[in-house]
Amino acid sequence: MKLHLVILLALSWLAIPASADVIRVAPHKVTDWKAVFGQVQAQTLLPARARIGGTLVRLDVAEGDRVEAGQELALIVDEKLDLQLAAMDAQLQSLGSQLENAQTELRRGEELLARGVTTVARLDALRTQVEVLAGQVAATEAERSVIEQQASEGVVLAPVTGRVLTAPLAAGAVVMPGEPVVTVGGGGFFLRLAIPERHATALREGDAIAITAGAEELSGTLARVYPQIENGRVIADVAVEALDDAFVDARVLVRLPVGERAALLVPEAAVTTRSGLDFVTVAGPWQGERTVVLGPRHLIDGQEMVEILSGLAAGDEVVLP
Repeated sequence: MKLHLVILLALSWLAIPASADVIRVAPHKVTDWKAVFGQVQAQTLLPARARIGGTLVRLDVAEGDRVEAGQELALIVDEKLDLQLAAMDAQLQSLGSQLENAQTELRRGEELLARGVTTVARLDALRTQVEVLAGQVAATEAERSVIEQQASEGVVLAPVTGRVLTAPLAAGAVVMPGEPVVTVGGGGFFLRLAIPERHATALREGDAIAITAGAEELSGTLARVYPQIENGRVIADVAVEALDDAFVDARVLVRLPVGERAALLVPEAAVTTRSGLDFVTVAGPWQGERTVVLGPRHLIDGQEMVEILSGLAAGDEVVLP
């Protein structure tokens, strides 16, 4: 048995090339990451409201459409406004006829006064009547302009540039003043996180955040940490460039830095796997292969490193292939 062990040690020593590189294992500071889910949120969430009551006769957008600020989204018609406009037109026509007749009477009175047939008081009365009718015409035209403005407010406009999130109504629906017709999300999109409160003290605005969006790896920045804790959770916002906003409220996997610790790291190339076990080759008096338990992988100075949970100690020399 002893002879067999000596032979194995000798073979393992002979298996190490003389020119192989050797590194000394030393603790490295690594970042602990906490995996949480974030939700895609819009910076600005504004409803496009009906400014008048009436019937929704046209809806030009659907959920998911992109819109520009001021774009026409829908049209609301109140038939009473058309009737009021017709009544104003008839009233203006009547007042116009009365004003024309009063002006004719005023011109006739001026001619009679010039010949001494009528009195100045009569002429003043005719002039006053013309001014009153002219004022009534101007007031009625102003009222008509107000009704025209109300009718024009039946057009529903996009309050902000962004994406249509909800459009709960359909053509033919009766709409009340102030009722939301379309909800638009815009102003950019971000991730909102709800993090367990035990990690609150480790969060710092400006920290780099790793994000997994489908098959794509993104990076973001912790933009804001809210001071109020709700239901044992800290609310935080993450700013991400080129964040896919096709689905608002979509859940995205996020990894947050929540602390640092010391770990033993070796290059990933130094690890070999056989029969489901991981081995590293160690130099020194008891050189040979050791069975190790691997931990998470880390990128250190552009090199792929793997954490050794057990099997090595600080100061061991690992042979690289």
